[in-house]
Amino acid sequence: MSHKEAAIKTTYFSIIGNICLALIKGVAGFFGNSYALIADAIESTTDIFSSLLVLFGLKYATKPADKKHPYGHGKIEPLVTFLVVGFLIFSAIIIAYESIQNINTPHKTPEPWTLIVLVAIIVWKEYSYKVVIKKSKETGSTSLAADAWHHRSDAITSVTAFIGITIALIMGEGFESADDWAALLASGIIVYNSYLIFKPALSEILDEDIHEEFIEKIRMSSLKVDGIVGTEKCFIRKAGMMYHVDLHAIVDATISVKEGHTISHKLKDALKSEFDRIENVLIHIEPNA
Repeated sequence: MSHKEAAIKTTYFSIIGNICLALIKGVAGFFGNSYALIADAIESTTDIFSSLLVLFGLKYATKPADKKHPYGHGKIEPLVTFLVVGFLIFSAIIIAYESIQNINTPHKTPEPWTLIVLVAIIVWKEYSYKVVIKKSKETGSTSLAADAWHHRSDAITSVTAFIGITIALIMGEGFESADDWAALLASGIIVYNSYLIFKPALSEILDEDIHEEFIEKIRMSSLKVDGIVGTEKCFIRKAGMMYHVDLHAIVDATISVKEGHTISHKLKDALKSEFDRIENVLIHIEPNA
């Protein structure tokens, strides 16, 4: 299975999980008198749409390069990540607003059984985070990383809800709104996580030089190719899950242009063969002075 296929398959896992959890949280929150759970359900609902966006972005990013897009369509991924961040911030605003409204409105203490529901949700969402973040690292997908952080944010809001409901149950009358305060705290955590998701996506859009380790691997591999005596400049830009490399390779100054051309093609083929996430390599031949 290719990196692209693995990433797409992982988004289906997220979508199905979020649909189930949104329903469970909404029903449990309504019948269990817990706005923290209802806030969780709101976030899971936005997670469904953001996961659908990630799925669209990944599928679009897999389209091959064409005349109008010679570098492929991978840049759609960080753009989708920006939209996912927007969904997160929007859900945080809704949760914060509703929490404040509920804090100022007298209501019943949450039901004790809602804690059992929350424990199950926390375990599942943390598991989901680990599954999706692992695939994100394997594929290099920023939008998949954003999807993973959605799961982690959901787990965090569930933890705060658990704490809030526990306080409300233990302290009794006068502390009914503890889970509302918990939901308010969760909204702040969601905003912070949004920043963590946004930063690497922006880095990708701006082609920030953050690939030192990968560059070193490319340099070492280049020296294994016959005719390459060294390397100079090496620039990498990420487009979705794939990389585009610009490399200055040093060869013997006395060889012919044709020989230099042949060596550059061997180097390109060798790098693409060794690193399956390299989409293309632009080789510039430099003479060994």
